[in-house]
Amino acid sequence: MDFADLATGWEVWTQGETRCVLAYRPDIFDSSDFPAPCLPTIYLTKGQRGRRPGRHQPAPGDPWHVTLYLEPEIEVDSARYDDQEAAVDGVRDLATRFVDGEFDLRSVYQLPRETYLDELESLVAR
Repeated sequence: MDFADLATGWEVWTQGETRCVLAYRPDIFDSSDFPAPCLPTIYLTKGQRGRRPGRHQPAPGDPWHVTLYLEPEIEVDSARYDDQEAAVDGVRDLATRFVDGEFDLRSVYQLPRETYLDELESLVAR
């Protein structure tokens, strides 16, 4: 999968045939500047979204899912795609929209982390 021209700050963290994880600014989510568990991530997966590794092999016709998380349990946005090329384009679009500040990050938290969100918003356009 080709992730050239990703929005500034996004890096491919891990990449496989049916799953990729992209991370936003892993250089600063190091537990001293920002809490490591709050590393924004985009997951690209084929087949079931919540599958455990090794437990399910996706079928050729399974859809691709692109999901943005602020933390492991804090989902911001997700989309489903019929093919890999469209899903990779979806990753690029989602990464750009995040960096451009198009998401209300505070709205996804039941108990907002005000200081953390203030700092995160200072990294993305608002």
